[in-house]
Amino acid sequence: MAANGGQGGTIPKPPIREASGERLSVYITPARRLPDMLQSVNLKYVKLGYHYLMTYLVTFLFIPLLLGVFLEAGRMGPADLWQLWENLQFNLVSAIICSALLVFGGTLYVMSRPRPIFLVDFACYVPEAQYKVPKWLFMERTRMTGYFDEPHLEFQQRILERSGLGEATYFPPAMFEIPPKPNMQAARLETEAVVFGCLDELFEKTKLSPKDIGVLVVNCSLFNPTPSLSSMIVNKYKMRGNIRTYNLGGMGCSAGVISIDLAKDMLQVHGNSYAIVVSTENITQNWYFGQRKSMLIPNCLFRVGGAAILLSNKRKDKGRSKYKLNHVVRTHKGADDKCFRCVYQEEDDAGKVGVTLSKDLMAIAGDALKTNITTLGPLVLPLSEQLLFFGCLVARKVLNMKVKPYIPDFKLAFNHFCIHAGGRAVIDELEKNLNLTAEHCEPSRMTLHRFGNTSSSSIWYELAYVEAKGRMRKGNRVWQIAFGSGFKCNSAVWQALRTIKPSQQSPWAHCIDEYPVHIKEVEKINYTK
Repeated sequence: MAANGGQGGTIPKPPIREASGERLSVYITPARRLPDMLQSVNLKYVKLGYHYLMTYLVTFLFIPLLLGVFLEAGRMGPADLWQLWENLQFNLVSAIICSALLVFGGTLYVMSRPRPIFLVDFACYVPEAQYKVPKWLFMERTRMTGYFDEPHLEFQQRILERSGLGEATYFPPAMFEIPPKPNMQAARLETEAVVFGCLDELFEKTKLSPKDIGVLVVNCSLFNPTPSLSSMIVNKYKMRGNIRTYNLGGMGCSAGVISIDLAKDMLQVHGNSYAIVVSTENITQNWYFGQRKSMLIPNCLFRVGGAAILLSNKRKDKGRSKYKLNHVVRTHKGADDKCFRCVYQEEDDAGKVGVTLSKDLMAIAGDALKTNITTLGPLVLPLSEQLLFFGCLVARKVLNMKVKPYIPDFKLAFNHFCIHAGGRAVIDELEKNLNLTAEHCEPSRMTLHRFGNTSSSSIWYELAYVEAKGRMRKGNRVWQIAFGSGFKCNSAVWQALRTIKPSQQSPWAHCIDEYPVHIKEVEKINYTK
């Protein structure tokens, strides 16, 4: 005997013996339910299909039209073709006028187009191993200065344990002195080591002479001696007399993107030129020795670093360049007093200078990011995401419907994200707000772990990480996001011109196989090392 239960069937149980004899008991399984299509369909594939449909909508509409034209042309006989030719008889005056208009329009279009800006190569500074400062050494030297009491030492230890920094970040030589000697001479030595180290490597990579450079832009927020840092570079490399130099100070960690924007504008004006951007920060003279906790946080996060970037507007350089600059979007919230003072350099009650970080910093950064991506979105997002965003906006603002704001999926626009490694909280917040994956934020987290917060140059260590991992493919788009005092949020969008192979000159070459590493929520300091 057999019984069917839908797709189930029967599962006989072992015979059950009874006093009256022997019989076979049969167990009938319940019928399997039909699959729940709503649960089995992966919605991400539905969205992906919608994205491709909207992206290639014009192509999909053009194909039937083209087929119709070919079918209609196939029905035409010799007589129809001859009649068409007679209707298009040559008219000299009309041809000359049309040709002149076409030539004029084409020339005007070509001349009005912005010059393409290419990133030929870049270099990041890696200090000597003797200047590594593991966390236990940081706390030891901080204690030995004699400036901090026990509560403030414990506060710095808690910050450091939760910072996401590793054991191989770098301090300047002056901070290894006992007591530290943060004087002008030591600050100059730090800057010279970083800047000249980057530039020496960049000139070696690109095989250019310093005299080939037409534009030089240097940004360093807190150290601005006289003569300027740009003049220091011109003097060191004996650059030509008509070079255009710019020195940006006080613009915070987002100044690297600002420098790129300035160099881009200069290359639009001056044809057939090279521009170098140097982004760095100085630690030596900006160590805080006071007792205000909001000023102690930068001590725990900022480390030595710098980058030099070579840009070109020469079309012949496209073949050897790494990236093309697509967009730069800058957002400034300085008109608001709260935003203006959220990262503020001042004296404490004892007259000691430091940088105060407001407790509202993350909220202000989120608002600045929102404004920035509102401008950036239409430039980079596919039509599918723009329609969804616009539809949600209309539903909320016009129809007064209670729907959640739609956050565009920037993963459809970018392959790689270089989020300024300002701190663990900054990276976590952007990962959450932009709905990114851990892999998208990996370059930022690993840069913070290996090099610390190197201010405006951090986005270049992150880009170098992507290259060192062999993840950069031709056509990939990169979004560099940086925040800075003022308050500013700036974005730069690059597109890879070729597949980039890992280089032995990368700042990650000596340790890339060790990354990524797992970063604990709290990493207790081991003083036994």
